[in-house]
Amino acid sequence: MQAVIFDSPGEPEVLKLSEVKTPVQGNNEILVKVEAAGINRADTLQRRGKYPPPKGASPILGLEIAGIISEIGNKVSKWKVGDRVFGLIPGGGYARFAVINENMAMQIPNNLNFFEAAAIPEVFLTAYQSLFWYGKIKNEQSVLIHAGGSGVGTAAIQLAKEMGAHVIITASKEKHKICSELGAEKTIDYKNYSFKEEVLKSTQNEGVDIIIDFIAGPYFKDNIDCLKDDGKMIILASLGGGKVEEFDLRKILSKRLSINGSTLRSRNLDYQIKLTNEFGNFALEKFSTGKLKPVIDKVFNWSEAFKAHIYMEENKNTGKIILEIK
Repeated sequence: MQAVIFDSPGEPEVLKLSEVKTPVQGNNEILVKVEAAGINRADTLQRRGKYPPPKGASPILGLEIAGIISEIGNKVSKWKVGDRVFGLIPGGGYARFAVINENMAMQIPNNLNFFEAAAIPEVFLTAYQSLFWYGKIKNEQSVLIHAGGSGVGTAAIQLAKEMGAHVIITASKEKHKICSELGAEKTIDYKNYSFKEEVLKSTQNEGVDIIIDFIAGPYFKDNIDCLKDDGKMIILASLGGGKVEEFDLRKILSKRLSINGSTLRSRNLDYQIKLTNEFGNFALEKFSTGKLKPVIDKVFNWSEAFKAHIYMEENKNTGKIILEIK
């Protein structure tokens, strides 16, 4: 089969289409003819040699796929050849065929195409885990979502609003419109304003209940100041760096704060299956009715995967970047 590969780590231009061996599904797996694959920050880090795939995972990039079942394993009972499915995988998405555990696959709602389905798994599962499992989100709580225009950000806005929460986001000015349309009540241009000052101003100095953060080091102190007592912060990346200097840890004690860090890809299969099933029960019908929607910025042909990586690394996207596999 064909797949997007790279011979050695480097800049986006190392990506190329090449012939590789078609994967073979295990007893509890399905082989999917991939029609669309989502692009994620993890892909760009792996391409640079900074984020190796989990043990046993395909070295081919790509963590989320949508397509048509081509073959099923001997013990598969949930699916049949020809079913339209999408889901999260540990690697191998930038390819004509990919394998996925039968319990990690979800049925594509009839109203969604392959591009839209491929835009869901990684970002919505990450956002769901953050808000529901770590954040314990409740009606009328307040949530600060950094990088609100990102894939996870646009998913988190929708999930938080679905739970009746009040959403504040940070993003560059050009991404504010779509964030507001998705449900953000306040948008902050982090390039020109202090998000700490804007958050405290808009909450009458009370702060927020939950923060979802991707920046880490440079935002840590201000994030702590933006949290209410018993607030929760979920750190999903360290795009700004991983170090914090001269921080008074007593703030965490006095405010009884909870801080979680997470990378979904490294979780074991049982954890991911449980998360997928819970998310599917909560969300699939909502996608069918349009209450939740995948947000796609741009679709690239997989022969131009390097352009898609450049686009992501330049932070141009609002929502997901998708590869069309054909």
